[in-house]
Amino acid sequence: MAQQSGIIPLVGTLNGINFYYLNGKPIARKAGGGFNRKAIKSKASMQRVRENANEFGHCSEVNKAFRSALFPFYKGHKFTHFHSRLMGLFTRIKALDTTHKRGKRCVFEGIGQEQGLQLLQQFSYTPACNVRRILPFEFHVSDTDFTLTISDFDIHQVGFAEGATHMELTYGVLDFDFEHLNYALHLAPSMVLDRAYASSTLVLEPATLPNGIGTALCVLGVRFYQAVDGALYVLNANDSVGITVLKCV
Repeated sequence: MAQQSGIIPLVGTLNGINFYYLNGKPIARKAGGGFNRKAIKSKASMQRVRENANEFGHCSEVNKAFRSALFPFYKGHKFTHFHSRLMGLFTRIKALDTTHKRGKRCVFEGIGQEQGLQLLQQFSYTPACNVRRILPFEFHVSDTDFTLTISDFDIHQVGFAEGATHMELTYGVLDFDFEHLNYALHLAPSMVLDRAYASSTLVLEPATLPNGIGTALCVLGVRFYQAVDGALYVLNANDSVGITVLKCV
């Protein structure tokens, strides 16, 4: 592979040489030797490539459905590298599948392992806005009705984003079927708190309960706002919107 030189860079194949752009630079290399669709589908040496492609496609489908399910927690905000980071999570969970052979492994079987649930719960969904660091309190989730209680809350210990005057807490139980990618989100009424909030106990109770579609994930979202002339405006910096999974059942 060599970088092209000349006034007018070429694109295409000429006399057995491929001319193309790579990362914005004109490149020339000898044609042939690369993979093609027929070889990938049929050659025995491409078996591992086919296996990886099948599993990657599956994880991508799970990723898309999962991000859609979480959308109410970050509506209007765009996380940097959110898709790719979740792909890493689901790839690790898929690798826990001991039921299927390579190429057929799936996230659903990985979730069935204890370590799979741990990965879901311990994953840092929004590193720039770490919910557990912003809210350095004990979270208690009821085993019966999924009510979230924070009994030692102190607004002065909250890590407000720069310029924020208010914080919104959104809590819900995501009932997610990792096999068929169906889901339902059971939300509690959101709470908006200003810096003068005085209560030491917060209670967020879902309006409805999950009915066993799949895995129940107790999700807490944080979002910061700034008050201007009596109106609240959402802050969209990377450290202003956060998501965490408190518990998986």
